[in-house]
Parts: sequence; C-alpha cells; structure tokens
Amino acid sequence: MAKYNVVQYGCGKMAKYTIRYVLEKGSKIVGAFDIDKSKFGTDAGVYAGCKKCGVKIEDAKNARKRLAEIRPDIVIVTTMSLFKDLEDILLICAELGINAITTCEEAFFAYNSNPVLSKKLDKIAKKNGCTISGSGYQDVFWGNLITTLAGATQSIKKIRGSTSYNVEDYGIALAKAHGAGLSLEQFDKEIAAVDRMSDKDRQAIINSGEYTPSYMWNTNGWLAEQLGLTITKQWQVCVPQVNKKDLKSSTLKMKIPAGMATGMSAVVTSETKEGIILETQCIGKVYAPDEFDSNQWTIEGEPDTTVIINRPSTVELTCATIVNRIPDVVNAEAGYVTTDRMPRAKFKLKTL
Repeated sequence: MAKYNVVQYGCGKMAKYTIRYVLEKGSKIVGAFDIDKSKFGTDAGVYAGCKKCGVKIEDAKNARKRLAEIRPDIVIVTTMSLFKDLEDILLICAELGINAITTCEEAFFAYNSNPVLSKKLDKIAKKNGCTISGSGYQDVFWGNLITTLAGATQSIKKIRGSTSYNVEDYGIALAKAHGAGLSLEQFDKEIAAVDRMSDKDRQAIINSGEYTPSYMWNTNGWLAEQLGLTITKQWQVCVPQVNKKDLKSSTLKMKIPAGMATGMSAVVTSETKEGIILETQCIGKVYAPDEFDSNQWTIEGEPDTTVIINRPSTVELTCATIVNRIPDVVNAEAGYVTTDRMPRAKFKLKTL
C-alpha cells in the first residue's frame, strides 16, 4: 500500500486533525508551516496530539525554498476560505510540480467564481505535471451524497439544500468571511451589497477575481458539472444572522452584542438549461448554546427524497475527507482538477 510524504501548510485548528489522520493512516509528515511565531519549533506530531514525528513547524515565509528541498508527494493547505488568498502557496506548489489539496471552500469549484486564477493554476500545474484540488466536508455532504441520491431518481425538478455550521470551529478567516461581529450596517455594505448588482456587473467582478462567493456558489457549480447541467443564471442572497442575547466568540476574541451579526445565511439559486433548479443555503454563524450543525437536502421529482443529518462532526469530516482524498489527487490528471472529475471519496481502512 502506498505511503505518502505530506507537508502541512497552515497549523491551525484543522491541522491538528489532518496531521493526526495522515500519521494514523501510515503516511509521513515531512514538513509543516505556519505564520504564528509562537508555533515555530514545535514538533508537528506533538502539536496534533500525537507522539513526536521529528518535524518542526517552520515559518511559512520559507515554504518555497523548503518545499523545493523536501519534494513531498502532496501539500495539505488549511488556511483561508477564498481562492485568491491561497494564490501564493498554490502557485508555489504548481510551479514546483508538487500536488496540493486544500480545505479552501472556494477551491471546491473555483471555475465559476474566480476563472482567471483557476485557469492560471490549471495551466502551470499541467505544465509541471502536478494536481491542485479542493475538498472537505462539501465534497461528500453537499456533493457526492446528492449526486448519488440523484442516481436513484427518475426525474428531477429541483434540488434544495440547507446546511449549518458553527464558524467558531474553523478559525478567524472563516468567521470574518461570514460577517460575524459586524453591525448590520457594516454587513450590508461589506457582504450583502454585491447581491444587489446586475448579472453583468457581478460577472465583471467574477472575471476580475475579486468576487466573494458564498460556499454554495461553488457547490452549485460542482453539482451542475457532476449532473451534466448547464447553468444559465445564478445569484445569491446573503442575510445576516442575529441573536437576542450577547454571544461570546473565542475565535473573534470578542463579545457579539445582541442584534449584531453572528454570521450569515446565504441562499444560492441556479437556473439551468435543462430546467432543473438548484436552490442551496449555507448558514454559518457563532452558535447560541442550543444550536447545532445540520445538513438537509431534498430532491424534488420522481420520487421526492429527503435526507437529514443532524450534528455531523463537520471539522473531523472535513479533515478525514481531505486525507482520504490524497491518493485521488496524487493519481489525478495534471492541472487544477475539481473532485467532480475524480472517483467518489472512499474510506481507507489501514493506510492511504
């Protein structure tokens, strides 16, 4: 069975799982990078709650030089949620001919939100014979689960999806991307304003690489590709979430006053040439004590089918999917390759 040499880029909350899962599946951590000076010199295995693996966390500024020396089979990138924020490290991997997989939600299907960077990475990765891809929770629970159910369906009119998650579990970048901690006025200006643009103006922003999609924007693109649908029109509506009482956010290191945004709900609607409508919603916010993660999808057609998953462990599921995907990325065609073009994610019993 194959054993892979893996580099971890970004040693935050998610990395504690990805590092441990890589080690438990019989592969090696051969490098680890972060920007937090307080983590420099810490053994990556110890950081992940395992025994020492002999690899110390290094300054991310040295990533290009060190990756050229280490030459790993793949780099796991667990830092930011927007594709453009990962441009530097993904370009480094592509230019060095090193495979990379990331939890970046937009990278799941960035062709419909940042086509310029997608094509740029694709071209460089193809030239240097490596694969860049995005995966995580959405790969299975918003993607392959739905297309598998569609495989048992005679006809489809609409696919409706709704998922919720606690932004506290994923770090400050994700929390800020959801508007957590903003006043309603700030939320409207910084997050929701783009929803009111014309299709033409929105496409211009997309083409410039400056669009900020909700996660379902990319999911709808992935689903359409997997189901053979052609999207003719797509739009999103972002609505702030609020709580009646103050909520403490350890991630934002602040108390969110009642009435301010704790996060957002984003609904993405896609019309297709084939007449099937995709209407998907993600709700990401700082949870009140009685709230929990959920995932609910309905396929309307013949027959109607609904699947509900309450309290999924989204962090662990994301990280396990990333690690289980490593062989698929290593063995995929070269380029920026989304997972709709790979086999379905599979459980790895002992080793990768």
